[in-house]
Amino acid sequence: MSEKLWGGRFAESTDKLVESVNASINVDKRLYESDIKGSQAHLEMMAKQGIISSEDAETLVQGLDTVKARIDNNEMEFTDALEDIHMHVEEHLGDVCGPVARKLHTGRSRNDQVALDVRIYLKDETLTLIQMLKDFQVALVSLADANKKTVMPGYTHMQRAQPVLFAHHMLAYYQMFNRDVERLEDSLKRLDVMPLGSAALAGTTFPIDREYTCQVLGFSRVSENSMDSVSDRDFVMEFISHASICMIHLSRLSEELILWSTSEFAFITISDAFTTGSSIMPQKKNPDVCELVRGKTGRVVGNLMAILTTMKSLPMAYNKDMQEDKEPLFDTIDTLKICLEVYTRMFAHIEVHKDRMRAACMTGFLNATDFADYLVNKGVAFRTAHGIAGKAVAFAIGQEKELDDLTLEEMRAFSDLIEKDVYGFISLDATVARRNSYGGTGFENVSAAVDAAKKELGI
Repeated sequence: MSEKLWGGRFAESTDKLVESVNASINVDKRLYESDIKGSQAHLEMMAKQGIISSEDAETLVQGLDTVKARIDNNEMEFTDALEDIHMHVEEHLGDVCGPVARKLHTGRSRNDQVALDVRIYLKDETLTLIQMLKDFQVALVSLADANKKTVMPGYTHMQRAQPVLFAHHMLAYYQMFNRDVERLEDSLKRLDVMPLGSAALAGTTFPIDREYTCQVLGFSRVSENSMDSVSDRDFVMEFISHASICMIHLSRLSEELILWSTSEFAFITISDAFTTGSSIMPQKKNPDVCELVRGKTGRVVGNLMAILTTMKSLPMAYNKDMQEDKEPLFDTIDTLKICLEVYTRMFAHIEVHKDRMRAACMTGFLNATDFADYLVNKGVAFRTAHGIAGKAVAFAIGQEKELDDLTLEEMRAFSDLIEKDVYGFISLDATVARRNSYGGTGFENVSAAVDAAKKELGI
């Protein structure tokens, strides 16, 4: 006869290979604190409702504290035979408290229990990640603050386009991560739902008080439908989706850091503490941290595909497939946390080569648009001015010059409206300073944006 907690109707012992396939303890053991917290709230509610005695509830609550201490101190042996963290906790509670431990599972199922555990765990991790994102934003804004007047080429299609401020570039990522924070904060509304009391799928016949359990556990509301409660993994899919977007933002940033640290760009130097060398080429200094963050993005996006595929076509209500939600979820949490932490540290030690960035703005006709704008200010229609500027650029390329290097006579060959003041108009600092439309890269705009970001972050 099977000795499983659920084994009453089974005449044969579970095959050892089935135990291995069925078990999730190697993955879900990290839920032990959430599991014990949920069980203690459940006991408190059952005592209040008279489902079990106050004495039994107190004995079991204290017993669960002992079980938690054992796990904290690595004194519990985990085994596939006990399948998951719920059964481990209940089994060891029996060792501590005796037969009264069998009352713990009254009025609930592992189906609503695991839904509760994951929500408790993910709520805490989401709040942690929100703070980690804000810590990284502090590092971003601090680097921007130190480079409010550092001019660099802005790119489209990976071609030099127009000059921008390095601080403006960093604040673009600040805005991306702001949206990541907002998405995670918004997801808490759907995550902060208490499913316990839904039991296996149909609710329970015991006179439970779900609102009380919800209050004890600090959830904002109780789930509305018992079948949905045990089968809902939208919150897992949503979290991994948001994490994937955040990792894509980190990956885009990684790509730029990698490019900027090359000899070809030489815009930045990443600290030795956040780079590695080559086993064969002594001169190498590789941006491996950036490359790994870029690579781990694929891992997190893969986790999103995994959970979406797992949930596809599952009928109501709980199905064992859902046990596969935890590996992609936990891996996503761990991956995003370590990426944010290492980038927060790394950004404090990035050296920005201001002169190199400025020099890169002096070639490639980054002031061509301003040359056209100059003509527009003289009354020329923009599309006509665009054509004139294009011809001037083509001429300058043939002369192996920049627009600034053309003589006034050479410029006037394209329009007799051009005067000597054109040189001041298309100078590097002037082209940046004029871009003070809201959200633009002008010096005043960027300085105000840095100050606003610092205020938002409490710097």
